[in-house]
This record gives sequence, C-alpha cells and structure tokens, in this order.
Amino acid sequence: MIPMEAEIQQILDFLRRAERLKDTLRSGYTAQGRPESTAEHTWRLCLMVMLFADDYAEIDHHRVLKMCVIHDLGEALYGDIPAINQDAAVDKAIEERSHLLELLALLPARKQAELLALWDEYNAAVTPEARIAKAFDKLETVLQHTQGRNPLDFDYAFNLGYGRQYTDFDRVTQQLRALIDADTQRLAEETRRRAY
Repeated sequence: MIPMEAEIQQILDFLRRAERLKDTLRSGYTAQGRPESTAEHTWRLCLMVMLFADDYAEIDHHRVLKMCVIHDLGEALYGDIPAINQDAAVDKAIEERSHLLELLALLPARKQAELLALWDEYNAAVTPEARIAKAFDKLETVLQHTQGRNPLDFDYAFNLGYGRQYTDFDRVTQQLRALIDADTQRLAEETRRRAY
C-alpha cells in the first residue's frame, strides 16, 4: 500500500518532532565525559539486542528491536528523569505514556496504534520479547555507567541493584549482569579510594 501525500506529511512531522530525542540528555556520560543522549542509549540498546539474537532463537527479533527503538520515545518532549531521582509517588510510566501519546498524535491513526501497542507491551514486560527488551535496556544503562567519565559523587551502589528484576531474566542476561556488576564494583572501590 502506497501512503498518500497527507500521510507522508504526518510521518515527516512526527519524525521532525522525534528528532528532539537526539538532544534529550540522560544521567550517563560518554567515555569522553559528554552527557549521553537518549538517542545514543537507544542505538546501543538495539546493537546489544542484535548481537545476542542467536541466544534467543524462539523470539521475534524484529518486534524486540521495534520495542527498543520506541521505548524512550516519550522523553523527546519533556526529557528523562534518572532512576535515582524518580519520585516514588509519581508513576513514571503513566507520565511517559502521556508524553508518548502527545508525540504520536502527529501520526496517522494506524501508526499511532502500532507504536502505542509496542510501548504498552514493553512497559508491561510480560511477553518474552518485552522482557528481553526491558532486560537489555537496563543492561545497556549499567554498562554505560561503567564506561562513562562519571562525576566523583556517582552512586555506583545504586547501579548494583538497578533493574535487577529485569536483568535476572535468564542465564545470558544474568551472565552479562555479573560481568558488568564486577566492573561497577571495581569502579566503586576506586572511587572510595580516591575519596580518602
């Protein structure tokens, strides 16, 4: 089916607004010390999922990648709230979903429905595809925190527990987490030594 000119224009309008994700900064830093963008996090998340695809032969990898691409899309409008700064009284998922709906309103209805269904599936983390996407999202985050040039007061202890309910998904994600946690513990110890 060839999209009509009006639909193409709607998609372009959406893409122009979604471009903001390139400038949406996260709490993590690159190895050079520059704040990481949400778009950069999403890129490496997709790369990670792709590289471990062979370990999940029974999974719909295209669906997992779609979830990874859109999982933080709502942050394009109002930014990211780092996990360590999230208010327990505010449900981040509800807030992000409303931001996503605002962004998706630019798209044709069938595209809105498709992306929202993917986001809802990811957020619920019930299907095998969503659980893998969620696990690797958390793994990419903690991996970046072991590579970035973090501030001296960076809370590595928080990182050790972050997202564990998702990253304990299976033996692959557990092994990845163990290796990343070892780096996190090493960095925490180095930071403690420098503080004294």
